[in-house]
Amino acid sequence: MAVINYTSKDVDLLARLIRAEAEGEGDLGMLLVGNTGVNRIRSNCLDFKKITNMRQMVFQRPGGFEATIKGYFYQGARANERRLAQQVINGRRFHPATNSLWFFDPKGACPPKWYNQPSAGSFKAHCFYQPTPKDCPNVFNTF
Repeated sequence: MAVINYTSKDVDLLARLIRAEAEGEGDLGMLLVGNTGVNRIRSNCLDFKKITNMRQMVFQRPGGFEATIKGYFYQGARANERRLAQQVINGRRFHPATNSLWFFDPKGACPPKWYNQPSAGSFKAHCFYQPTPKDCPNVFNTF
């Protein structure tokens, strides 16, 4: 059962985003990016108070995704990425993005905090950061 409202176009949009942001990190890397995106829609906190749907999340300014800002968000959604996008829309969570709202590639070691948010861990080149339950309780709610 889906944890956010979505359409088939939303699945394609998330599939394109996870491909653009993490294709080189395999299925798990793309799932982690998808988790982060779905968490942003669910969170209703911090930088994401007005993010209520997939389109707003993918194209958020400021604070959006590098792929949409720097212009490499142009490839279409493929079947594999659609399948992965559907998994995170349906509520599958993967560590370290289980409750994360941010990720980035620091080109080195992951700092323990990023913009005052604690590290949740890393996967390959990406570091993931989550808010505290006090600051963002919806991200920590179970489905």
